[in-house]
Amino acid sequence: EMSEMSERSKQNVAHGLAWSYYVGYLKIVLPRLKKSMEEFSRANPNLLACRKTWKLHILIPLSCDVYDDLEKADSNIQYVTDLTENTVARGGIKKRVYKNSLYAIRDEENQLWHCAVEFATPLQSLYAMSQDECAAFSREERLEQAKLFYRTLEEILKGAKECADAYRLIAYEEPEEAETHFLSREIVWHLRQEHHEEIAVLEESHTHTPSTTLDSAELNLQISVSDLPQPLRTDGF
Repeated sequence: EMSEMSERSKQNVAHGLAWSYYVGYLKIVLPRLKKSMEEFSRANPNLLACRKTWKLHILIPLSCDVYDDLEKADSNIQYVTDLTENTVARGGIKKRVYKNSLYAIRDEENQLWHCAVEFATPLQSLYAMSQDECAAFSREERLEQAKLFYRTLEEILKGAKECADAYRLIAYEEPEEAETHFLSREIVWHLRQEHHEEIAVLEESHTHTPSTTLDSAELNLQISVSDLPQPLRTDGF
């Protein structure tokens, strides 16, 4: 009876997608990401100077509108290269390839920021379900599922020691009126926070005094517990 109630309310959709995303992908790529970033940094020391940005930046649009080509989503986002591939045997597929792409993000001052970034691909399934009559998935249900996906994934990754400090979830709600460079500004905001975090750590190690900077919980973008999330900042963007 509980299973039927859960299926009728679709409560198990986002929860299952989040776990599948973690077990089938993030648990494989995140523990290896730091090594790939370090290899790239040795060859290109000026592009990834801030170690705090050596993470996979995972975009989570609450609209579930996922672009296959980030460069088409925002012209201030430019593909640079792929990081070192990881090959593992998976589900009968020998030497299955997992890789992440590095991008250059141009800010409003024409400065370039480099990071590994990609969309959370399970959101494509939520979007497709809302477009398919067989799934009977409304836009409101899709929004609730997107928020549940984010919260579930956040909790899973918090408990995954092998993935610690190898990711940053960037959840956001797109503005009603289209903005050409909204996505690049959103990513750059997070990259700046990571730079601030690294500077704070360096200052603390040199001065040996307690840090007065905000902790990561305050700096990270959080989804409101209310029905309407508040992912936007108060920094003027």
